[in-house]
Amino acid sequence: MALLTTSLYSSPFSIYQTSQRSVSKPPPRVPFSANTLKVGPFITSNAKPKFPPFLSFAAAENDFSSDPDQDSPRPISITDEWGERTEPEPEYPTVPDADPPKDEDEWEQDFGNGSAGTQAKDDKVEDLKRCLVDTVYGTDFGYRASTEVRAEVSELVNQLEALNPTAAPVDSKELLDGNWFLLYTAFSELLPLLAVGTLPLVKVENISQAIESSNLSIVNSTTLSSPFATFSFSASATFEVRSPSRIQVEFKEGTLKPPEIKPNVDLPENVDIFGQNINLSPLQQALNPLQDAVANISRTISGQSPVRVPIPGNRSRSWLLITYLDEDLRISRGDGGLFVLVREGSRLLNQ
Repeated sequence: MALLTTSLYSSPFSIYQTSQRSVSKPPPRVPFSANTLKVGPFITSNAKPKFPPFLSFAAAENDFSSDPDQDSPRPISITDEWGERTEPEPEYPTVPDADPPKDEDEWEQDFGNGSAGTQAKDDKVEDLKRCLVDTVYGTDFGYRASTEVRAEVSELVNQLEALNPTAAPVDSKELLDGNWFLLYTAFSELLPLLAVGTLPLVKVENISQAIESSNLSIVNSTTLSSPFATFSFSASATFEVRSPSRIQVEFKEGTLKPPEIKPNVDLPENVDIFGQNINLSPLQQALNPLQDAVANISRTISGQSPVRVPIPGNRSRSWLLITYLDEDLRISRGDGGLFVLVREGSRLLNQ
């Protein structure tokens, strides 16, 4: 008895160890009950460990029903090592999948689905094309365009390129082939040519590009007009297809056609020279008696053969990227320049 008492005061584990040495029989089985379930250093009926367990599944006062025959026990609360109870996390209903993607363009313009959406997209493209033509009107192919006009043209071009209806422009020969008139350009190498149109009595009538996919050829033509004659010259080239939207161009030769002398000299009444308005009516009256001589000169020169000049050097090579193409309008970018062209006979030329 003394030994047992000493052990009780010496260590909280001693009673367990002494009991194990003194009892040869295994401990009696304790009936399972929710009120006696403890996870700790040992299991015993109605006995509490002398130190806090690391984790226990405690049956609180209201955790289980006092009726052992009840079939649906209440949920078990979990107590962590610090003695704080935690409840199981609630299960939230799953969120349904997001709405299917709509038919939206790069500029977040929702056109919807079906024929109505297609019609809305076509209307937007037509509005952009008309706005582009109106914006570049009076800029002399972009030569006189202000900074604000260039910025607006760039924005309209970007929107049209995002709505390009032709995925493979180079392969669409029925749309690509034909004669195209330059409407606007930001190509710096064309500025000297466009500057000629600012001279008195000289005008850049048109700049065009003819494409023929059957023989992979391109012809760029320019026409200058004056009260006395019309001058035309061109540059012919061949191209290679590098991608569905890109071609490599190599210019071969330039052609200078004989001037077409006008049979009648028709001078404007006034011309602006270095900021001064000059009246040309006296000059017109002086030239009227020479009309017959001018007509004879015109017939003589028109019968001459054109002059052909080869185009040598590395500058004969260029590339062209077609970023927009439909039956009326073509937008291309090449060697750092922007080109907006309209097909010959298009309604856009008459608006």
